[in-house]
Amino acid sequence: MASSQSFAVVAAARLFALLALGAPALWLQQSDSVAAIAALGLLWVYQGLTATRRELRLSVSPITEGAAVGVICALGMQSSVTLLAALVVPPLYATAIAGTQVMVRTVAVQLISVIALALMWAQELTPDQSVGIFVWTVTGIGLSLIASYTFADHRSADPVAPYRDAQQHLRQLLDLAGGLSSGLDVGAIGGELLSQVSDRIPNRGLVLYVPHGETLTPVASTVELDAVDAAACAVLAGEVRALDVRGDAHIEVDQGFAFRVSDQAIVAGIRPAAADPGATPALDRVGRELSDSAVKLDAALLFAEFRTAATADERNRLAREMHDGVAQDIASLGYIIDALAARPADEQQAKALAMLRERVSKVVAEVRQSVMNLRTSIGENESLGAAISGVARHLSESSGIPIRVRLDEQPARLRPEVEAELFRITQEAINNAVKHARATAIDVRCQVYPPEAVITVTDDGVGLQTARSDSHGLKIMRERARLIGAELVVRDNASRGLTVAVSVKTPRHTARAPAGSNSTEEKR
Repeated sequence: MASSQSFAVVAAARLFALLALGAPALWLQQSDSVAAIAALGLLWVYQGLTATRRELRLSVSPITEGAAVGVICALGMQSSVTLLAALVVPPLYATAIAGTQVMVRTVAVQLISVIALALMWAQELTPDQSVGIFVWTVTGIGLSLIASYTFADHRSADPVAPYRDAQQHLRQLLDLAGGLSSGLDVGAIGGELLSQVSDRIPNRGLVLYVPHGETLTPVASTVELDAVDAAACAVLAGEVRALDVRGDAHIEVDQGFAFRVSDQAIVAGIRPAAADPGATPALDRVGRELSDSAVKLDAALLFAEFRTAATADERNRLAREMHDGVAQDIASLGYIIDALAARPADEQQAKALAMLRERVSKVVAEVRQSVMNLRTSIGENESLGAAISGVARHLSESSGIPIRVRLDEQPARLRPEVEAELFRITQEAINNAVKHARATAIDVRCQVYPPEAVITVTDDGVGLQTARSDSHGLKIMRERARLIGAELVVRDNASRGLTVAVSVKTPRHTARAPAGSNSTEEKR
């Protein structure tokens, strides 16, 4: 955002330009020039007045001002070439408020306006006019470049500018959302893309990968490949990514192949043993033919990334408000109770105050646990199982209940938004077992075979109880599962206790059968 000093410099430049142009025109009584200068004066006076209330955004943009000045100069230079000196001001204004890039665009628009209108009006440019346009345009550019150092010092960061940009982009996203024919579900769009690949390339199986930090994450597949084929696909996809080529990057090794379909996505697969690679379309051509589906997939991935970031920000905001607000207020009540308990009126009051203090301490502990839950998240270099183990260890230490975690994970990662929702569901299930189940042991099993995963939380407590009217935990868990297309099952165990299981399966029904394939509400 430009400072007041920058606007003052531009205002001074406009004033001196009007004086330099207006004085000779009035002295020589050049009526045509006076009219053009008056038009410039009105434009610049308006710009100067609106600059005093910059928060209202009433001033016209530098590019618009450049176009207007170009039109005025084109009409006025027929009587006086000196009017072209006004071409110096718009580039200076553009540099002051937006930088040199906008200045270049302003100069281009200004030149187009003055030359095009002059040719339309007078059918030709005289040598004096051509020289004047060139001299004053170059002068404006030179002065703007020299002044850019001063403007750069005066230009201060607008603390709310990112929020204004966010408002604009979010409004555009809402407007565009109604025009999306297939939604923004990564799994569904990925399955559709793999189905199109199957129509073009005979295969025993296909896997779609997207980047997740330093690794690649499978987001969809057509069949469940055996361990050897799955490992081969992962290696081929990694080699394509290492090529660091945008578009047309592909690798073929024996029956295996992989190719890039967008900046984000890579498809890897295995051909049938009897397939002839020369009889199928070239991989780079197939990638180009899938450009429309690739655009949909990239949009869905960006939306998922945005949703994850927005959710994390909101959780951190709630954690801060709880820590600085409710937690501090309840803790203050504890201090008051301590002061009263120091001088009780009788033994009965002392017991009542002790019981009240114990309950307040328990509420404070629960609020702090909630703050910890809100702030805990999966790091980019931390696996889902490691994050769940960390939460289980903390809850076990604070509650005294043994929590055993068994991990069965592959090095590949799930999509970030899937990991985040699975982590929150598991966290809520463990919390419920600790708080409400009266359990003596809790068992957590985490199986991750991207793009699939199964997590179960089992306890030996009292089992499923009638829901309280103010309980929303299970409902929220179901909503989280629905967001990522997962299945949530809550059931009583045969002996005692409860099991909560959440599973993510690959939506393989979205892809057609590959050619040549040899594969057949309650709350405790």
